[in-house]
Parts: sequence; structure tokens; C-alpha cells
Amino acid sequence: SIISVGVGLGLSSTHVIQVTNVSPSTTSEQMRTLFGFLGTIEELKLFPPDDSPLPVTSRVCFVKFNEPESVGVSQHLTNTVFVDRALIVVPFAEVTIHDDHRHCGTRHTAKSRDQI
Repeated sequence: SIISVGVGLGLSSTHVIQVTNVSPSTTSEQMRTLFGFLGTIEELKLFPPDDSPLPVTSRVCFVKFNEPESVGVSQHLTNTVFVDRALIVVPFAEVTIHDDHRHCGTRHTAKSRDQI
């Protein structure tokens, strides 16, 4: 699942991008249409989701492509104004975090690039 991703090393082979500065009025279908021109989308998540009851001032979108080459191409959309905001597109490394009984219920979170 795309939810088990985090920022980290190994960006050259990632299939995932993070899109920030997404307008609150943008829908996941609009994002799917935009990035679908750049490659086959395996999964797309928009946060907060389209049906969020919370007031939204900005959104973040994660797109997982079938081909890692689509990540490099999609970065060229950085600073493209979509709806009413300039998008910021960066590669996002996939991280799988397994929770099992050996970790005594500790919670694992991915660190941002600034924390590494």
C-alpha cells in the first residue's frame, strides 16, 4: 500500500512521488488525470481525502507509478500551476515497516529528510 512509504535513501528506484502545495479544491480524480499522462498509476492517495469533513487549506498527494521512470518525468511538473497553486513534486522512497511481536508494540515512524 502507498501508505507505507517514507522519505529516505534509494530515491533512484522509487516508484512514488509526493506532490505538495496542492489546492484544497483539487480532487483525486484531477490528480489522477494530470499524472496519468506521465505513466501508469498503480495507486494514488490525496490527503486529506476528497470526502474529508475537516476544513482543508492545502493537500498532499502521493502517486505510485508502475514504472520508476515516471518519477523522473513527473518532477518536471514542479512549479506548474494546477488549479490555483504551483505544485511541488519530489521522489518519495518506499519504506516497508513491519510490526511484529518482537518490537514489544513500539510504534515506528519514518523520519523526514531534515531529521536523518
